[in-house]
Amino acid sequence: MAESQYAGRGQQSNRWHSEPGKNLTFSLLLKPNFLPVSQQFDLTRAISLGIINALEPFLGDKLKIKWPNDIYYGDKKLGGILIENILQGHQIKNAVVGIGLNVKQADFPLEIANAVSVKQILHRDYDLVFILSEICKNIEAAYLSLKSGRFEDVRNAYMARLYWLNEDRMFKVKDRVFNGRITEVKENGLLVVNDGAETSEYNQKEIEFLNR
Repeated sequence: MAESQYAGRGQQSNRWHSEPGKNLTFSLLLKPNFLPVSQQFDLTRAISLGIINALEPFLGDKLKIKWPNDIYYGDKKLGGILIENILQGHQIKNAVVGIGLNVKQADFPLEIANAVSVKQILHRDYDLVFILSEICKNIEAAYLSLKSGRFEDVRNAYMARLYWLNEDRMFKVKDRVFNGRITEVKENGLLVVNDGAETSEYNQKEIEFLNR
């Protein structure tokens, strides 16, 4: 766990901004050698669920998972996850899970105007160690579900909390802006969107969510 990060990373080389001592920035080392490489997105699902389950008791049902693994409250970003898998053959030898969660920060840079913190939502401070403990406990529960083979339980719970699921929303793919509807996340993690005429599958960074 880091009290201060000077070079925090998000997905695809994005920067993660965090004021010293006000947020949770920590990493977990997991050894999911029971998980085939072809099912590595199930680990993303489990980690995302663990965070949601930890925060729901005091933040409520406005918490969602924005595909693939951002934590949202309403239309604002509360946290993010970065997983780096070290492979050995067809198995995952180690997984380094980096998690950033906005807790006590009240002001954010203009370039990340869509960020929100627990303090901004509830107008009170929460103890960082308490939230860390709850997140670790709930991640462990979701992780053990995977380890015991309950993949469908994890996948269904992930889908039930998915941001924009079955909603008519605006998306951008390359230079094309269109109205579409998220219908599914494939087993391998691809996002399935229907634009009214056809259904397409997208990898991360191939599709942009437009909040309009």
